[in-house]
Amino acid sequence: MNLHEYQGKEILSSFGVGIQKGILAHTPKEAVEAAKKLTEETGTGWHVIKAQVHAGGRGKGGGVKLAKNLKEVEQIADEILGMHLVTPQTSKEGKEVHQILITEDVYYPGDNEPDEYYMSVLLNRATGRNMIMYSPEGGVDIESVAEKTPERIFTEEIDPATGILPFQARKIAFNFGLEGKAFKEMTKFVTALYNAYDGSDSSLFEINPVLKTSDDKIVAVDAKVTLDDSALFRHKDYQSMRDTREEDPTEVEARDAGLSYVNLDGNVGCMVNGAGLAMATMDLIKFAGGEPANFLDVGGTADAKRVEQAFKLILKDEKVEAILINIFGGIVRCDRVAEGIIEAYKNMGDQITVPIIVRLQGTNAEKAVELIKEAGIDVKTAVQFKEAADKVQEVLA
Repeated sequence: MNLHEYQGKEILSSFGVGIQKGILAHTPKEAVEAAKKLTEETGTGWHVIKAQVHAGGRGKGGGVKLAKNLKEVEQIADEILGMHLVTPQTSKEGKEVHQILITEDVYYPGDNEPDEYYMSVLLNRATGRNMIMYSPEGGVDIESVAEKTPERIFTEEIDPATGILPFQARKIAFNFGLEGKAFKEMTKFVTALYNAYDGSDSSLFEINPVLKTSDDKIVAVDAKVTLDDSALFRHKDYQSMRDTREEDPTEVEARDAGLSYVNLDGNVGCMVNGAGLAMATMDLIKFAGGEPANFLDVGGTADAKRVEQAFKLILKDEKVEAILINIFGGIVRCDRVAEGIIEAYKNMGDQITVPIIVRLQGTNAEKAVELIKEAGIDVKTAVQFKEAADKVQEVLA
């Protein structure tokens, strides 16, 4: 589950991570009031107005701007609110901005020059350990740093049995070239950041930039946070942070129906029971010369209502040219699945406008094939994987 910057910062702050303070606003008037309040609390004279959407690169699209007075705060807020923000991480249509974050200016003058760093915490799947990835090159695309100067990217793996150890936090601060107060502040920041990641059951924390201010404080200027959906039952307070306006409407509908669905860019819709079989089915589709249009796991209950919901979800995608239903009858018998397919097909009538291939294997598979043939519906059946692939290829030709 992706979070907005302001939500990510709330979690960071709750674990003691230093952040750039900000107040959420939904109208230009609220933005001005937020700016006044921040000035009272922090003494900041300038304010940064930030669009709150689930996408990086907001500044490049005009979604992050500096206001030097209250008139500019109102003017910029009016420009950003309601705009369709296009960034390297959005579609061509962009994302509509419903809310903005008014933040303090943390690039104030002082005894030292401010400096920016990059830092993220994520799982290293190759080792099964959490990892802190960091670079002295903050405030820019980390992808370009990795491509042009990979020696400027460092990693620190954390043993899950011990959590982050003091020497690891010091090592990171040392690699940033810090000393004195800034060194101590960075070790505290790194430790708190890792504890926030671990304690919130997140799958990604990305802070770009981490800022060393002119008076040697260390703060998170931005925050990209992705929570692990599977762990949300342990964090009831985080569940309310989900913003469905930022998510694919079909995926939201599928989740509400209890279906596991991910939208893809292909032309063959998939309806499968079991995540592993779903992955294999997508490989099968590519083998047949098509591209999977979705990942859809209907689970162990493939009754008529569930199959009909799955059909409707798949057919919302106008790129779909065929549907492959691939069911293994273990928990659920194939003949019951076939009955569900037949009923759903008849209920939907003319809504189904693309060829359907059904591959049933397992308990009562042969009986299931007979039921579909006798029903007189326009559905091609298969028993073997290769047979299903051939029929997908046939309808796409």
